[in-house]
Amino acid sequence: MRRIRTTFYLILILSSLSCVAVTRLWPPENGLPAVVTAVITQVTLSAPQEPAKTQTPIETATPPALPTTTPEPTATLTPTIIPTLSISLTPSALQLEVFEDLWNVVQEDYLYKDFNGQDWDAVYREYRSKVMAGLTEADFYAAMDEMIYLLGDDHSIYLSPEETEAGNAEFEGRYDYAGIGVLNQAVPERRLVTIILVFPGSPAEQAGLLPHDNILEVDGIPILDEDGSRTELLRGPAGSQVTLTVQRPGSELRQVELTRAIISSSLPVPYEVITSPSGKRIGYILLASFNDVTINDQFANALRIMTEDQPLDGIIIDNRQNGGGADVVMANVLANFTSGSVGYFVNRDEQRPLKIIGRNINGSQELPLVVLVGKDTISFGEIFSGILQDIGRAYLIGEATEGNVEILWVYEFSDGSSAWIAHDTFKPLNNQDADWEVDGIIPDEIVSVNWDEVILQTDPAVQAALDYFE
Repeated sequence: MRRIRTTFYLILILSSLSCVAVTRLWPPENGLPAVVTAVITQVTLSAPQEPAKTQTPIETATPPALPTTTPEPTATLTPTIIPTLSISLTPSALQLEVFEDLWNVVQEDYLYKDFNGQDWDAVYREYRSKVMAGLTEADFYAAMDEMIYLLGDDHSIYLSPEETEAGNAEFEGRYDYAGIGVLNQAVPERRLVTIILVFPGSPAEQAGLLPHDNILEVDGIPILDEDGSRTELLRGPAGSQVTLTVQRPGSELRQVELTRAIISSSLPVPYEVITSPSGKRIGYILLASFNDVTINDQFANALRIMTEDQPLDGIIIDNRQNGGGADVVMANVLANFTSGSVGYFVNRDEQRPLKIIGRNINGSQELPLVVLVGKDTISFGEIFSGILQDIGRAYLIGEATEGNVEILWVYEFSDGSSAWIAHDTFKPLNNQDADWEVDGIIPDEIVSVNWDEVILQTDPAVQAALDYFE
């Protein structure tokens, strides 16, 4: 078994591979489920054995080297290729091995000793009998996903080999698909899909689409109906044409024609300088995920560009759509604003400090901060925001988060599949009685906003942040 320390979420597939706290977003414009989370560790299992229990505290943004076992993953984190599982109804030794490893991981490492009320021994007997009775490849992966779902923590998940590979690609900043190039979110109550991010150089950017724009139809077909989202309509062969019915909040409906293209880009980190009514220069950074290792450099570069000619008077970090990601990514972004111990990862057996090694980018360590949070701030998105509030480093504006701060460790199995299992939770440094998993992160100032009903210039939360800096 090999365990790699990183963190989560997992796959915004967009997507991830590491420690994660989970929310489901999948590659842009993909109808598949995905995971965005807070992950702290990746583990590869190759034989039934007890998982190692040691783990190094986060001291820097670079994960330590890990021991390896057979099979050896490639340098690109692509799972080792194995023969296709048989579709016959003969019990598969490989399936049994993966099942045993998966059950043992939960038995030994799962955060909650009572397994959230599940009789884990009874679960073992039930699912082992299913495997021994014979399962097709698809039915086996569905059964393992179902078994982990029984834990009921809204975080822990099981991924097939294909889903695991997609997550690996996302975490490495490799988004490679044909579509229009947006990260979006369904809004069922208004039968639309709202744009969170637009990928640089994409057809969407070339057509002038922006964050907060809403897509209602694709080639005359509603993008949401009573059966759910049909965002897969946005994807298609490179070079194919698509017509969108789009509405920017406060504007009229319009038709936008695009030519789909190959999207191969890291998840962007949009930023701009806003001038307050009194003339103060306030930096605005939209941080939608910690699930892409390129975010560290993009965030630092945004700080440098906004301060290269003259200093900023404050920074707004928009965390309202942040679905989480890896602890190493979160730690690197935190390092721009603080240093030292900022809280503790807590599991069944121990409490480990989270230590940040700070860096100062043109005065970033002293700049006043406002962090925007909301119901879609999840996992390490919540932990990041809560830490800055707890240590007195930032003022939080928005809505209370849902409370989803379990830390996942990633375990990889010999068939290329993986499991993201809740292993830790987070305890703040100062207010140690706070239970962020139960209560979420409570902002200092409540401002309710629907992302799809505003633009940056009319956003009440952004306006409240500007008022705070005055």
